[in-house]
Amino acid sequence: MLRIEDTDLARSTDESTRSILDGLEWLGLDFDEEIVFQSDNAPKHRAAALKLLEEGKAYRDFTPKEDRADGDVKTSIADRARANQGEKDMRDNPYRDLPEAESKQRAEGGESFAIRLKVAAEGKTSFEDSVYGLQEREYSEIEDLVLLRSDGHPLYNLAVVCDDIEMEITNVIRGQDHLTNTHKQILIYEALGKTPPQFAHLPLIMAPNKGKLSKRKHGEVVSLTAYRDAGFIAAAMRNFLALMGWSAGEEREIYSLPELIEKFSLDGVHRSNAVFNFDANDPRHWTDDKAIWMNAEYVRAMPLPELLPLVKAELRSEKLWRDEYEDDDKEWFEQTADLIRQRFFTLKDFSHQGRAFFSEDYDFNPEAIAKHLSKELMLKEWLPELAGVLENVDDFTHDNLETVVKKFCEEKGTKLGVIMNASRVLLTGQAVGPSMLAIFETLGKEKSVLRLKSRIAWNI
Repeated sequence: MLRIEDTDLARSTDESTRSILDGLEWLGLDFDEEIVFQSDNAPKHRAAALKLLEEGKAYRDFTPKEDRADGDVKTSIADRARANQGEKDMRDNPYRDLPEAESKQRAEGGESFAIRLKVAAEGKTSFEDSVYGLQEREYSEIEDLVLLRSDGHPLYNLAVVCDDIEMEITNVIRGQDHLTNTHKQILIYEALGKTPPQFAHLPLIMAPNKGKLSKRKHGEVVSLTAYRDAGFIAAAMRNFLALMGWSAGEEREIYSLPELIEKFSLDGVHRSNAVFNFDANDPRHWTDDKAIWMNAEYVRAMPLPELLPLVKAELRSEKLWRDEYEDDDKEWFEQTADLIRQRFFTLKDFSHQGRAFFSEDYDFNPEAIAKHLSKELMLKEWLPELAGVLENVDDFTHDNLETVVKKFCEEKGTKLGVIMNASRVLLTGQAVGPSMLAIFETLGKEKSVLRLKSRIAWNI
């Protein structure tokens, strides 16, 4: 079931909702029933609060708004002061035991009020958490919860309880930062005469400084759609996230979705928080290294029929796709994608590092030029000469090309690596990649000869 909990009107926007839906869709996580928007149920939430008021389980709080706790989780300064002073002051609200007739008269007279749950002074809440075990909290540590603000707006704790009851929720699995809320919600379940669901609280995913991750503080690095747009494979991100705070108790780390479903249990959930390591100031470590590693594993090892549609979508988005890749050049496209993926980390690499295989308009890496072209001055003469030699080769295949290039190197008195590395820079713009002989064979004679003769790289 999918419920959009949008009681916080300031933070709940169409954009934030769209981000949730897009992220779930990309990850391949579906839901079975219509989406429930919590704000649509506000009339029902208000009705529940009024019912508790009528039954004497809640009361009207006429405390002036500036002194009243109208927040979802935070209590007012006055409430905190009472809590710090001890159990007795925690219930020290002059309107808690106001006679109903007087309370009703003041309300009908137009006086502003919030509705609070009347929490007993003695006793405790308790529940067995599926991850953290028995959880208990004394009533004396819990303030009289605000159920409705003075403007009639339902608070989060009331809203989720009412929705859980209506949706017949049996299991609630959420972050451990909600443990405090759970004790409060259990009080509301009990006041409404309903049995609470089974709770399981998961460890959080923390920022490198062990603080809480948030889009406001950390930006797009915490947004799923940012990974989609950066060329991550959904299956890899799903796999990575599953292992943040959970383990199947095995050495392996790569799991398909069916395997995750089969192996997952709350018994494997850790109690300590996971840390999401990244450095916002270092482009090479803009996200967690393990996430990048895992995505690379998927790029390099996933079955080609599963990878090719993703490569097609990436090339299409960068206007590099040609319909011939599904027709006359289908075999070439499949073999090329399989060849070049071995050193790639994301799908973006197919349109950036691999651009030279799909377009004549590609960039040259300055570091590659400095390392493999500029140091040997003779390359400016040798590479065009090699182009002339290759132009007369009829059998343009790996083994024959190896013989031809080795002979050329011997004649020039240079090492094979010097020619091969320089050729790779001219033909692909990159310093690393597949075997240079495989690149020659894949690009073919015409493109290889043309690029070896080019002077563009020396003029950058």
